[in-house]
Amino acid sequence: MRPVNPRRLKDGQVSELVVASHDGETIEVIYETGDLIEAPNWTPDGRWLIYNADGRLFRISPDGSIGPSRINTAPVENLNNDHVVSPDGHFLYASANDGHLYRVSVEGGEPVRISNTHPPERGFRYYLHGISPDGRMLAYVGLETGTGETMTRVFLIPSSGGKDVALTDGSSPVDGPEFTPGGEWIYFNSEQGSSAAEHAQIFRMKPDGTAVEQLTFDDRVNWFPHPSPDGRLVAYLSYPPGTTGHPADQDVIVRTMTPDGDAIREIERFNGGQGTINVASWSPDSSRFAYVRYPFR
Repeated sequence: MRPVNPRRLKDGQVSELVVASHDGETIEVIYETGDLIEAPNWTPDGRWLIYNADGRLFRISPDGSIGPSRINTAPVENLNNDHVVSPDGHFLYASANDGHLYRVSVEGGEPVRISNTHPPERGFRYYLHGISPDGRMLAYVGLETGTGETMTRVFLIPSSGGKDVALTDGSSPVDGPEFTPGGEWIYFNSEQGSSAAEHAQIFRMKPDGTAVEQLTFDDRVNWFPHPSPDGRLVAYLSYPPGTTGHPADQDVIVRTMTPDGDAIREIERFNGGQGTINVASWSPDSSRFAYVRYPFR
């Protein structure tokens, strides 16, 4: 189930796993490595951060004192940086570079594929981002390339496997769908209504795809909204104006805002992007969240 993520750090570059307070008053590097690590995600019991590296998953304590240690997912060892933890803390769900979704015990074990097989001519791939508060549904981006053009849509699928249900129509590129803690909204980024190609902003919609609302309107390119467990804040990644997609090694800003898009606050600016904060990364008590910086030494 290889090859793995072809992206590597550049000469003189490191990964810094950061834990920041919700207001940015405290920012601490809890782990530094010369390897590429991506997408930290907090377990519901608050004991661990789980991140991706070289196609595999690892756990480390939030203060960096224990770990990192590998979570065995063999033979599926080509996981990308899209993974979530079930609300009961028993399972991990992850996307793999073969285009499918898998479930595995949080302690490790042989993964079970839960995604569907689509006709090869569709070029359909699953990119996981969210799980419903009751753990029953997964929110993912379905990427289709079979027509020669790229189309992305937000979908839901039962976490036990089942029918794929599209929530968006593919007319605008989308990414990063994630449920609010009460399950009443799905936050995501979209180019809907953008006057410039690939100029993503933050949106939300009901879990049935209705009541779509745009929440950010600035000239930056905004990705990956993550509602806090207490419902008070949304963290997201903000790229410089004119950025195409969500690449690595950009002058990014991690920001927070209130759920309606107000009170935008800059937490930190640094070299980052792809891998920084792709998945939900809030602590269970909403006091802190995690992300990865990629500075050059």
